[in-house]
Amino acid sequence: MNGERHMANSLVTDNTINFLGKALSAGTKRHGLISANVANIDTIGYKAKDIDFKKMLTEVLEGETPGVLEQTQPRHFPRGTPLTLSGEGEVITTGETVDIDQEMTRLAENNINYRTNLEMLLRKMNLMRTAVTEGGR
Repeated sequence: MNGERHMANSLVTDNTINFLGKALSAGTKRHGLISANVANIDTIGYKAKDIDFKKMLTEVLEGETPGVLEQTQPRHFPRGTPLTLSGEGEVITTGETVDIDQEMTRLAENNINYRTNLEMLLRKMNLMRTAVTEGGR
């Protein structure tokens, strides 16, 4: 019985589903950052922000440690504290002022990635639903 429960849990918590969930979360966060960039296009001194999702994805897939926090102030975490990624990517400041054409390109790219990840997640769920309903016959 315990083996059956483990198998059921492994079907529901599949690595693909976990990865796609994190990718969707990162897409949502990136959309918010891009929207904030556009909203602050006329704000003096505002620097565009984005998510370094490709870097985070590479580190997760290669199994590398994403890095450590550096203590530059006494109130910061101690040096060597592991930096954990929640799968949402690291927010980076691009150092650039907001360029509307670049932001619209990022928004379109993010939309395509988000919709693709969502479609893959829906297909995976549909396969699981089919397996469950067909198995009951």
